[in-house]
This record gives sequence, structure tokens and C-alpha cells, in this order.
Amino acid sequence: MNSSNNIRNFCIIAHIDHGKSTLADRLLQLTDTVSEREMQEQFLDGMELEREKGVTIKASAVRMVHEHVTGMTYELNLIDTPGHVDFSYEVSRALAACEGALLVVDASQGIEAQTLANLYLALDADLEIIPVLNKIDLPSARPDEVSDELADLLGGEVGDVLEVSAKTGDGIEAVLNAIVERLPAPSVEGLGPPRGLVFDSHYDSYKGVVSYVRMVSGRISASEKLRMLAGTLRFDPLEIGIFGPEMKPTGELEAGQVGYVATGLKSVNDCRVGDTLVLADDDTSEPLPGYLDVKPMVYAGFYPVDGEAYSLLKSALEKLQLNDAALLFQVEASQALGFGFRCGFLGLFHMEIIQERLEREYELDIIATAPSVEYEVELKNGSMTRVESPASLPDAGEISEIREPWMNIQVYSPEAYYGTIMDLVTSRRGVALEQQHSSGGRVVLSFRIPLSELIVDFYDRLKSRTRGYASLDYQFDGYQADDLLRLEILVNSQPVDALATIVHRDTAYHKGQKLISKLKELIPRQLFPVAIQASAGGKVISRANVKALRKDVLAKCYGGDITRKKKLLERQKKGRKRLKMVGNVEIPQQAFMAVLKIGE
Repeated sequence: MNSSNNIRNFCIIAHIDHGKSTLADRLLQLTDTVSEREMQEQFLDGMELEREKGVTIKASAVRMVHEHVTGMTYELNLIDTPGHVDFSYEVSRALAACEGALLVVDASQGIEAQTLANLYLALDADLEIIPVLNKIDLPSARPDEVSDELADLLGGEVGDVLEVSAKTGDGIEAVLNAIVERLPAPSVEGLGPPRGLVFDSHYDSYKGVVSYVRMVSGRISASEKLRMLAGTLRFDPLEIGIFGPEMKPTGELEAGQVGYVATGLKSVNDCRVGDTLVLADDDTSEPLPGYLDVKPMVYAGFYPVDGEAYSLLKSALEKLQLNDAALLFQVEASQALGFGFRCGFLGLFHMEIIQERLEREYELDIIATAPSVEYEVELKNGSMTRVESPASLPDAGEISEIREPWMNIQVYSPEAYYGTIMDLVTSRRGVALEQQHSSGGRVVLSFRIPLSELIVDFYDRLKSRTRGYASLDYQFDGYQADDLLRLEILVNSQPVDALATIVHRDTAYHKGQKLISKLKELIPRQLFPVAIQASAGGKVISRANVKALRKDVLAKCYGGDITRKKKLLERQKKGRKRLKMVGNVEIPQQAFMAVLKIGE
């Protein structure tokens, strides 16, 4: 076995679409980790969704063996990380297990928002950075200009920047040599008790919870009883091994190595990501510094279409939570939709991924309510409460003020789109803070904007207004009081809690009208007229009627006295009245999604 001096743990960080997964493919090929026969594009993106959307969602680990020009053999552990802003917590987890990072930048696009966000995360974690300029084979590549930008950013020499094309394989050998020469070996506390940092996990129906571990000190083997420091359960590991890239049992892991431990545990809560793995009888070890606790930004209700699938939805969410520490959920009941779960997500893209995974991997039919953010509500009696769902907002008479979360955002874009970006942000109650002009005719704009305006479709709008050139990064800034109220929707005089939203008083009337006209198209006609109303601040601000389906009761009544016709129409009217009293109006899934689209 190699000593820890011959181990290098590194990750690849980049903005979306800068060629991170393709570079990982070339590294796997060049080190013969994956044979030509097994090789497929984006090899580490094993999830069907990852391949379809072309993004990395889950961090994954793989061990490669590289023979350096000096004849020495090195073990390289690559921990692959996502680039999308919603998954930056996954990045922070991967960084905790590494000593160095490859910073990949597209030679035609240059440095983007997420490049910087992930770079700062890596620098905070004290990682050694190797700048890599990718896609130099493109006709639009600007290698000299972007190399200068990168050298400026990192305070290094232009000669330190490696120029590669992950697509054609140019320059990949130099990257492997640079990893060995420039990155430090893992710092190992060889004599200390065995401790390993759990940086990820997944659930296997045969092996239970499989923890991804970076060993910091000592050595563990499959014959020893182990436990998690935060949990009390002791367990006999079913299997210990490495990723090559599929799981290969080796029976042991030593300090500095990255591998997995199949725990046999059945519950997610017994084995949380960020925990420290130790020997079962070790009572002296301190927990390893993990990473920040993740704070959900967006909340939405998930309800099974078929009420009997409630327990299936619960177990599916528990399994997803196992390898997605950022997913939080609790039981919620709604008058309109029955029992379901209030789930917390990092962003809208995260929510979309979870919803699709529930539908595909667990074959569940679910209704998702419109996403909302967490508000701080100060009551007149002086107490403060947090509200995640518009339906649980206290009565207006009890509230002294409502505070909503605001974000700091940075938009990187060519200068030509300056005006349209300003227009988009100000239409969403945003406030401009500052602007910086950088080389290559690009501008960096900083704004403050309410999170509720950011989560719905801000990113899509920004991309379409700038033809895909702008990129976005955001950080939480703080809570700020504003004139907010609940916009309620009543169908057939019954409030539909799942359609309620919290809006600014200035936009309530406009949004209420838009939503009512949208719902009028979506709610199917019944045998009785259905009134749809929007109410805000205790007043009805908009109303529309869905006309009743006409059943021609006069069809069999041809000719004869008018009173016969009147009698039949009266009877129909009474029947409708009775129907309307007990009438339960089916509200289709599109209606819940319409709440998202009213900003158009």
C-alpha cells in the first residue's frame, strides 16, 4: 500500500458547462481507470437526470492510479462536484475531503459567477488551486486573454495556467503531472485514533447506508466495530473499500485515503453527512470540523395525488434525504389536498430535481404547491414567529410587521445587456448597489433583491434577456420589513390554502387579477357555476365565474305550454343549487403551477 505521501485528494470546481465532467472523463481514461469499452460521456454523472439536464447534481468519488514521469506511482482521489448555484452546499462537502482543486474555466466564456463563488469556497477551505483553461480547441477561444484574467485572480504567473481541451484530450497528461507536483499530500495524524469524515452517503437496499469517508487518521478494517460520533448506534461494517469508480471492497482504509463503509444501518438519521466515523469503543475523539449546516431557502408542499400513497411518499423522501442533506421535510395537512409534506429546498432547481426524482425513481404521482420563502412575523403581543407556508400566516389583526429574506446578487454579463438586466431587477423590487467593469467588455452588477422575487423564474428570465450570456450568484443578506399581505384564492367560497401566496401590497391587485384569469381557464366546468375570487387584506379584489355545463333539459319538451318548460328549468336550477352546496371542485395540478406564472 502507498504511504500517504503518494496520495493526492482533489476536486474539480467550475461554472456550469465549462467542461468539468468531460475533463473527469479524460482523466479516468488516461489513467486506465475505466476501460474503453465501459467509457461513456459524463461517466461520473450516473443519474439519469444528470445526463439528461447535462449538470452534475451529486458529488461522486473515484480513485485513479497515475505513474509519474519519475517512475513513482500515485493514488489520485477525484471528488466530482456540481457547478449549479443550488448545489453549492454539495461543493462545500467535497472540499472538506480534499487538499487541492482544479479550477476549470472555459476559454471562450471566461470567468463566470459560479467560478468565483466556488473558488472562494475552495480558498476558505485552504485548498491549493491549479488553474486549468479548457476548450482551447474552440474557434471562439480567447486563451491569452482568459489566462491573464485567471493569473490576476489567483495572483500567480500566466505560465501556471494549464491549457487543455478535454474534448480532444490535449494537455491532459500535464494536468495529471501538475496534480502530483503542485498539490500537497494529505496531512495525516498517523498515530491518532482512527477518524474519518463522512462527506456523502447513499442508500443501498442490500448494504443499508453506504457512507463516503475521507480517513484523517489511523486505519479501520471490516473486522472492527464502528460508530458515528453524533449517533449512539454501533455497527459491524458489511464492507469497506474504494471507488474505482464502482465500489471495490478492500477490507480496510488508511489515513489520507478516500473510500466507503457499508454500515448496514437502515435509517438516515443514524448516519448524517458531516459526522465523524470512529471505533465503537473510542470515547475520547473530538468530532472533525464538518461543514456549514445547510439552510433551505425555498419551501413547497408535496402531496400524493392518491391519498393512499402517503406512506410511500414518506419513505421516498427519507431515502432521498439520505444522500441529499439539504432536503428537509415535515408533515403538513391541507384542506384542499389532504396529508402531505412541507419540504425545504436550496432553490427552485433543487426542488425541480427532487420532484422529478420522486416521480421517476419512486414512480409517485405528486402535486407540488407553489414555492414560498420563510418569513419572520412579529406579532402585536411582542412575540416573533417564522412562517414557511402562506396558509399558516396569522390573522392580519395580530401582526405588527412581516419581514422577508433579502439576497445580495451579482450578475456577470456583457455590457450590451446592462439596460435589460437593470429593468428586470427593478421590476422585481430590486435595488442596485454597485457596478464594476472588467476586461473584455464585461460588467459585474451587484443588487439587493427579495428572495421571493428571485426564486420563481428570475434565472430563466435573466438567461433569455441576455441570450444566455449572463451568469448569477447569490448570498443571503438578511431580513427586512415590508408591506406584505396574504393573497387568498376562494373557489366556490372555500379558501384553497394551497393556492395562497404572500405578496407586496402594491402588486396584490395586479397579481390577484392575473391569477383569477389564469384559474378561470384551468378549472374545469362543473354542472353548476363556480365563482373564483381573490382576496387580500380582508377585501375581495377580483372575481370570475366558471360557467356551468348546460344540460339541455328541454330536449324532450317540444311544443306545448311555456309553463312546462319553466317547470323543467326551475327543477334544473334547484338541482344546481343543491349541487353547489355540496359541490367539491376538482382543482388540476396546472392551477397550483399557475401561481408561478403570474409574474409574466
